[in-house]
Amino acid sequence: MNQMTTGASNDFERATSIARDMVTRYGMTDELGPMVYAENEGEVFLGRSVTKTTSMSEDTMRKVDGVIRRIIDEQYGIARRHIENNKDKMHAMAQALLEWETIDADQIDDIMAGKPPRMPKDWTPSSTKPPSGPSTPVGTDGAPAAA
Repeated sequence: MNQMTTGASNDFERATSIARDMVTRYGMTDELGPMVYAENEGEVFLGRSVTKTTSMSEDTMRKVDGVIRRIIDEQYGIARRHIENNKDKMHAMAQALLEWETIDADQIDDIMAGKPPRMPKDWTPSSTKPPSGPSTPVGTDGAPAAA
């Protein structure tokens, strides 16, 4: 949490897009009210993105950008607090995923209750080691040896 990486870039992109739509398309802010400030125009074609037509002044555009920034900053702060306050649970989930590659609802319930997660119901250990235990002796020709 104390370093910047590019890992969350798509998350930031999507959050910004949602916040922009909340402000410009859905009228979901008190500051700018229930008004549409941009409309989608055209279709996605051959890698081109949808364009938006705006019919607002530069002052309104600045207000829109400010409201979007406020939404992103507030929600980022909430998400960060949740992660920091539940770091132990996040590490327990990561450890369970490293061990079992998947976790189910029961394991998440265990972790959220502060208990060690139980083994997944349908989990079978996969190993690249040869199975242990008695083996069939093999003769020099590769066929099972006679007893």
